[in-house]
Amino acid sequence: QVQVVESGGGTAQVGGSLRLSCTASTLPASDSCLAWFRQRPGKEREDVGFYEDGKSRTSYAVEGRFTFSRDFTKNTLDLQMNALKPEDSGMYYCAARKGRICHWFAYKYNYWGQGIQVTVSA
Repeated sequence: QVQVVESGGGTAQVGGSLRLSCTASTLPASDSCLAWFRQRPGKEREDVGFYEDGKSRTSYAVEGRFTFSRDFTKNTLDLQMNALKPEDSGMYYCAARKGRICHWFAYKYNYWGQGIQVTVSA
């Protein structure tokens, strides 16, 4: 049974930083993709990005502010969020899928974490 577990999150001030971590148990790190999505109040779930081919792949909304780091020994994906804005507030979800190819679309991921709250206050 694959379990996706998120940690980190919490509250930060505008311009501050937070770090989220995700781990996917039982999935082989060399043959799986982890990604982060978020759902802001009143909006649909949207992609944040993932780490692929040695690079962070981030959505336009967070480009230049968010980066990813992947630890293949532990099969974790960390999301470093800098220069936070109030509109970054919401629930952040880690998702996992088998296979090395990552995707931007939520329906491509089979395994999801419970979500973790991020709040950015002015």
